[in-house]
Amino acid sequence: MAHRLPLLLLPVLLCSLWWYPFVSAYKNGDDDEDPTIKTMQDFSGYVTDEPTAPFFTGSVPSLSFDAQSLQEQIDTLATFSDAPLPAVTRVLYTDKDVSARRYIKDLMKLAGLSVGEDAVGNIFGRWDGTEPELAAVATGSHIDAIPYSGKYDGVVGVLGAIEAINLLRRSGFRPERSLEVVIFTSEEPTRFGISCLGSRLMAGSEALEKALQLMVDSENISFLEAARSAGYMGGHEELSHVRLQPGHYSAFVELHIEQGPILENEGISIGIVTAIAAPASIKVDFEGDGGHAGAVLMPYRNDAGLAAAELALAVEKHALESGSDDTVGTVGILDLHPRAINSIPSKSHLEIDTRDIDEVRRNTVVEKIRQSSMEIAERRRVRLAEFEVINQDPPAPADEKIILAMEAASRELNLTYRKMISRAYHDSLFMARVSPMGMLFIPCYKGYSHRPDEHASAKDLVNGVKVLALTLAKLSLS
Repeated sequence: MAHRLPLLLLPVLLCSLWWYPFVSAYKNGDDDEDPTIKTMQDFSGYVTDEPTAPFFTGSVPSLSFDAQSLQEQIDTLATFSDAPLPAVTRVLYTDKDVSARRYIKDLMKLAGLSVGEDAVGNIFGRWDGTEPELAAVATGSHIDAIPYSGKYDGVVGVLGAIEAINLLRRSGFRPERSLEVVIFTSEEPTRFGISCLGSRLMAGSEALEKALQLMVDSENISFLEAARSAGYMGGHEELSHVRLQPGHYSAFVELHIEQGPILENEGISIGIVTAIAAPASIKVDFEGDGGHAGAVLMPYRNDAGLAAAELALAVEKHALESGSDDTVGTVGILDLHPRAINSIPSKSHLEIDTRDIDEVRRNTVVEKIRQSSMEIAERRRVRLAEFEVINQDPPAPADEKIILAMEAASRELNLTYRKMISRAYHDSLFMARVSPMGMLFIPCYKGYSHRPDEHASAKDLVNGVKVLALTLAKLSLS
């Protein structure tokens, strides 16, 4: 039992933002109950005669959570950006991305983690447990940022994970299973059009491994060239080496801002994710004949732009008709050619995102969008030059054991929580193919995300990190 007692102390040690002492009330002849022992008993469910854990002698050391220091780290990371503050732009393998990676690796080393990277730049920082042969418990997120976004998306799950490790170390806790912080390469699809690139490869996507061999960005720079410019994919490294076998981790937990307004509106501290909705991404191209905006009369036109506009409305219609609020559809990109005010569009290009926690229902919407594309093309006398489903990933349920650990951690820290669905894409979606998965949400201001005024309060950051720390501790001993 002795090696588990530090975990029994964690709810006490994590219950305050500021430094405070835990002084043992145990003295020979005292009748007052030792509060530390009582906490151990309450937390463990059994009575112990041991006055303290072997890591502590006399008074239990005080524990601090320096919220200001964590905020300063978030602010510092935001300076590695190709956009002026408060906006953040940090795109895969750019100079700013490489500098940000270096900063994170330095923080990992300061936290006493052993640091490594794989062929595409997924970063790993490990705290070896007392039983390192067991599958580790992992946590982490991403640090890349879409153009002109904010400084909390992904970053909270990276810097918060490192701080959770620091909290556990300061508490005197020693994990049985190793704990590993993971920073995923390119969660955002900004440069190469593939979201969750690093975690997809870790989950063993052979299709992506093949596609990346030929993939180029908008400036015709290949993925391999970009990776090598950042110091990756050198020598004989292969994309297949990134792949992890199922069971590589015993659990994966990601801390993240909600990116929605529910927690803030309801005044709830913690969101415990039960499932992650998965998108299908679609590219559609229409082609017409174009012509002069004044010379071609309306009955004789085959306008590719109007075909695109009609399909955009059809996407909305099909999502609304699914019968569930969990079904959403978005036309995020709509481009016209030649983009001249006095020219009828001869080409149009749409990129569509539709997602749901129910795979069958989402795929039904995808098929309806396909049918609408063909009907619109025929009716408007344009050519459906392309209809391509880029990805159609299955949704992922969270693991029940991890959900129970997150619930218990929230209760023990006296924090309100609710179960909820993640409708945003996360690396956890693909980590669910490698190990049992769970996610924690904290509130963010008005639910704003992917914009410069994205924000999470110091109080919510503290709550999230403490719940993450206690959850990791529980899972490391299971």
